[in-house]
Amino acid sequence: MKQIQIAIDGPASSGKSTVAKIIAKNLGYTYLDTGAMYRAATYLALRHDLTEADVDQLVDLLNQYPVSFGRSEDGQQLVFVADVDVTHPIRDNEVTNNVSWVSALAPVRERLVAQQQQIAAQGGIVMDGRDIGTVVLPQAELKIFLVASVDERAERRYKENIAKGIETDLETLKEEIAARDYKDSHRETSPLKQAEDAVYLDTTGLNIQEVVEKIKEEAEKMVNDEELSLEVFKKLIYVNSITLNEDGNFDVSLFDTDELIFSGHIMFVYGNINGEFSGGDFAG
Repeated sequence: MKQIQIAIDGPASSGKSTVAKIIAKNLGYTYLDTGAMYRAATYLALRHDLTEADVDQLVDLLNQYPVSFGRSEDGQQLVFVADVDVTHPIRDNEVTNNVSWVSALAPVRERLVAQQQQIAAQGGIVMDGRDIGTVVLPQAELKIFLVASVDERAERRYKENIAKGIETDLETLKEEIAARDYKDSHRETSPLKQAEDAVYLDTTGLNIQEVVEKIKEEAEKMVNDEELSLEVFKKLIYVNSITLNEDGNFDVSLFDTDELIFSGHIMFVYGNINGEFSGGDFAG
């Protein structure tokens, strides 16, 4: 079965990462957590006391201490800055509250987007973030835009933080998520917005498995549609030649596109009002 690129975008705590990981595992695809990359950049900025005015220094740090991913023994994703495991530190509230301004820095985004596109070029990938379908993978075959109410997203983040032992206040979380939504959707560089050809999916009231099934259905439909389109294309016939016989009628020679595809050429014919035809081809 053809492997495709799947882009999942949405606001904070809409379930992007959780769903993307499951989808990737079910389909045997690579999962790339772009949000973790921006959090890692934020971690670097905070550890070196950098501000928005120090963007060049931050890009230098990203080159010096590149972001990478690994797997723990139980299969969980690990995030590294150079050889330092920052999987848990990048989820701290300090990083969460500063990631918006770091991710809005154009040079930082350019540096990380280039890395993301390089990884995605291998195909068979699920990537989640806020500008995947619009900037990082605008050519992705399947784009999903996940949303949910602020209250539900705050509840999700609250439970996630408690499970990780991170002290959290629910009402504060609601305020922070609403503020993050505004910043992400109003930033000048790569704002959060739905791609025109993305599937809109409101996950409010849905559990993870229900969301996964909906996206999986869309992915399978996309793959099946593309394979069907290819089969239809292969069955099309093209004019090979047209000649005027002795009876004054045209003799038409046809061939199917399988010949064209393997020859690397597309044949065409053209003629004039006097019935004189000649042929040619476009190099494929």
